Amino acid sequence: MLGIAAAVLFFIAFLINAAEISTNHVFSSGNFMILGLMVLALHVAGIGSGWSGRARRR
Repeated sequence: MLGIAAAVLFFIAFLINAAEISTNHVFSSGNFMILGLMVLALHVAGIGSGWSGRARRR
């Protein structure tokens, strides 16, 4: 789930950069890239994956 959120943030950063949209410093493409990298790092670390570490016993 966090991988999809990272892809969306990267896409927003790409649109801001490609369309040369002038935004304030909070919504700049660099900030969206940093947020995307942070969310991607959380995804790779396994946080928010939805999988449990416990195995089921039968």
